Amino acid sequence: MAVKEIQVFRLDVGEHFGRLTEQEQRYAHHMARAAWLGARIILSQVSPESPAIFDFILELHRACGGKWQTLAEAGHISSEDLQQFLTYAATFLSNIGNYFGSGDQKFVPGLSDAALRKLACISPKLTQLYDEISPAISAIPPFSLGFPSATTQSSYYLGALTPQEITSVDRLLEQQSIFPENTRLQKPADTTTGGTTSTPTINILVASAQTTPPPTPTRLPSTIPTTKANIHLCKGDHAAPLRAICTELSLASAHAATEAQRTVLRGYTASFETGDLHAYRAAQRAWVRDITPRVESVLGFVEPYRDPAGVRGTLAYCSSIIFPGINLPNYNDIRQEVGFKNIIFANRMRVESQAKQYPFIDPAEAETFAKHKFPAYYWWVVLHEILGHGTGRMLVESAEGKYSFDINNPPINPLTGAPITSWYKPGQTWTGQFGDLATTVDECRAELVGAYLMDDPEVLALLGLTEDSEIRAEDLAYNLYQQLGVDGLRGLANFNVDSGKWGQAHSRAHFAILQCLLRNGDGVITVIHDKASRSLTVRVDRSKIRTHGKPALGTMLLRLHMYRCTADVAACRAYYEDLSRVDEEHLAWREAVLANKPPPLVFVQANTFLEGDRVVLKEYEPTVEGVIQSWAERMV
Repeated sequence: MAVKEIQVFRLDVGEHFGRLTEQEQRYAHHMARAAWLGARIILSQVSPESPAIFDFILELHRACGGKWQTLAEAGHISSEDLQQFLTYAATFLSNIGNYFGSGDQKFVPGLSDAALRKLACISPKLTQLYDEISPAISAIPPFSLGFPSATTQSSYYLGALTPQEITSVDRLLEQQSIFPENTRLQKPADTTTGGTTSTPTINILVASAQTTPPPTPTRLPSTIPTTKANIHLCKGDHAAPLRAICTELSLASAHAATEAQRTVLRGYTASFETGDLHAYRAAQRAWVRDITPRVESVLGFVEPYRDPAGVRGTLAYCSSIIFPGINLPNYNDIRQEVGFKNIIFANRMRVESQAKQYPFIDPAEAETFAKHKFPAYYWWVVLHEILGHGTGRMLVESAEGKYSFDINNPPINPLTGAPITSWYKPGQTWTGQFGDLATTVDECRAELVGAYLMDDPEVLALLGLTEDSEIRAEDLAYNLYQQLGVDGLRGLANFNVDSGKWGQAHSRAHFAILQCLLRNGDGVITVIHDKASRSLTVRVDRSKIRTHGKPALGTMLLRLHMYRCTADVAACRAYYEDLSRVDEEHLAWREAVLANKPPPLVFVQANTFLEGDRVVLKEYEPTVEGVIQSWAERMV
């Protein structure tokens, strides 16, 4: 889709940064630099053309000195086309690639190839860069990220890899106790010898600053019959940016507040240098134990949302998508044995309340909905992170004969009333077993926990919400159910009709929850669709929230929770795929959703600079020009 209009917001940090000590500011500066230097890794993870598009935008900024109107005045481009290019450039930079961070759909410039080529003619370097990105910058398909096909693409999987080969290699990694989060797979073109096609090679590219040793790839023994390939482990993927990141981490360590922080940074550095995720996991354990630091940060190959297989991580936290909150680490054994952290990004959440919204609430209730939306959303996110992602014990056989439960007296499965019959076997993980379902089911489960508790008087009283508070507890719960309806509908925008796949874990989760309430809530939520005006309206029956809505959510939550805890992949897939299936009626809703879709959000963020030993923070105007300037001055 061509991106024509956007909403630009600044994520303010100046007031809080000013409260830090000089040592804390210096530490924050180097940690921020380390994060931003990861942008080139993310670009390579998004699409083959993204790194060169990034360079094209910044080179054009350099060529005009950031004075964009001079390009129109000199006749290189019309004013209208210039605005379209700036809109595209800001969207690209905010998403760190040419696919939306939320939804994974490809977006293209809203101006012609001829107009772009006129810009490219400004300098030989721009011409060279444009030759690299054309026609990919404007090509549709691919429509979205996904397993490589005629309609989708993924830079996690390079070459003619099939989903079956990907699954087989992932099983091999599991057998070898090699974590996949910082890897990509590459299948070079087949070679022939004497007219006979040779056995294909699959390279497992490991992100590491080190490219040697070993001087040659490590051959992995394949014990999986379906893997008819020579499989090599190759270090050195993303080597240059990882070396730069390690340099900044070393500088940050000199200004760390505690030995615990220095331990974390040593672990990060060891992992980024060697590609060893065991070192990263040790750092994550230390990070969890570093409680309430004044400057919080996390960095690594963390979230697997953009991998169609659901196991390989995007580098965070410079990221293609900024969530309102996070709960980390993602390793469930660390969560259970050590703990976890919840981080709420309040500046990101405030933006959500200021942005244009989908018009799916009855106009008579729109003002009240807007008034209650932010507090309901805020506490929903808090409960989602703390009690959603923060609860749930996996039943695991970690080694032969070693269980996390009493195998002679196994727990009773509340879904069947009988003892459990499945659990995680040695080497198996949540993401490895559930694959493409893992992230969306986990997000759905966490959303359900928050939603289920949002009408609980005791919980709400702890949050200062009673029937006597300014915003009444009952009204907050009502607003939350309205949001469940709106979010379920707007999630359809991230369903790819061409591939039949969902493009975003949260969107699929929200739609599944809406379907649960529509099917099992006895009218607690209804959706009114006016085809003529292409409008949708969500109505909530306040009287049925506790009597019908809550039981429906509770049943869904229990099922997903038990499937996850007991590694029951087959039952989970059957249940969840049915709830998130998009039929003809939903496709008609989707057309109305797209017709009413507000412009996407674009964020401009601050930079820090060293002036001698002093750290200076610079914030930028919330404009397309401000977004581009911030990246040009970021020097990554």
